Amino acid sequence: MKVFYSALILLVILVMVIIGYGWQQIQLLNAPVQLTHTQFYQVKAGDSAIAVMDDLREKGITSVSRLVSRIWFKLEPDISQVRAGVFQLKPDMSLHTVFTLLAKGKEYQFKVSLVEGLTLNQWLLSIKAAPYVMNDLEDNVALQLSNQLQGIAGMPEDAYPEGIFLADTYHYAAGFKGSDILLRANHAMVAYLEQAWDGRDSQLPYQTPYEALIMASIIEKETAVPAERPRIAGVFVNRLRKGMRLQTDPTVIYGIGAAFDGNLTRAHLREKTPYNTYVIKGLPPTPIAMPGREAIHAALHPAHTDDYYFVSKGDGSHQFSATLEAHNRAVNQYQRAKNRE
Repeated sequence: MKVFYSALILLVILVMVIIGYGWQQIQLLNAPVQLTHTQFYQVKAGDSAIAVMDDLREKGITSVSRLVSRIWFKLEPDISQVRAGVFQLKPDMSLHTVFTLLAKGKEYQFKVSLVEGLTLNQWLLSIKAAPYVMNDLEDNVALQLSNQLQGIAGMPEDAYPEGIFLADTYHYAAGFKGSDILLRANHAMVAYLEQAWDGRDSQLPYQTPYEALIMASIIEKETAVPAERPRIAGVFVNRLRKGMRLQTDPTVIYGIGAAFDGNLTRAHLREKTPYNTYVIKGLPPTPIAMPGREAIHAALHPAHTDDYYFVSKGDGSHQFSATLEAHNRAVNQYQRAKNRE
């Protein structure tokens, strides 16, 4: 009899231990995972929920056993169908929340900011450096995407696609192709410029939206002060109407290309390139940078001004002048201040 009671007691203890262990494991499903900071987790194509749980256990993110995992996935089949992708896991998430996220395929949306005022080549570097982007961009991206890019009205078929992408922040999931980010920016520019062109001021000296885009790129490079953009546009519009050369340094620098060392000389201003607006009349053949929405708006809604000139004050802003004499005085004033520094 003693043996029977001893065996019964042992059995009860064993059952209680199993129940306690099971309860502890079940509690872990709804307790916060073992993370000290937010991190990304990648589910590879073909991974099962059990394989993911094994990997999470190996990484120390959970201690739920494989047996309990199998039972759990049988009881909750909806969360056992995990999808491939990169997901963001946070310390306050429970294991149940994690697998709900993986089953719904709510991949983390990364972002890349394509900044106005930069060139296409600079944008390519930004895209290539963006996390989890599939780098499919070739050196000659213009040729690579020539059949997929949407053109701007008035843009020559063989024009290099500088400026035809809208500066913005673009979101994407892991594995998104770099070329697709560019195409998205291109489609956004075409849609935005078409709408902006329809609402433009009357009697502007541009024949096509593409010419307005070229002007917007020059405005973008000339000033970083948002309030000045319409006035800068007004100066250039006045010069175009009067048949004066634009004489803007950023076009000269763009024409020099990779050879520019940061020092703009008088020889550069006399050098004949398709972009040197000290030499050519009118607009350069393509945009010289990626213009943002504000620069495009300024190009299509320039300030009404008598100014034909402006010079940098050295603090990012400009002094505007209506006459050459006043401009020369401003140049002397701010050049002297610069030389004193």
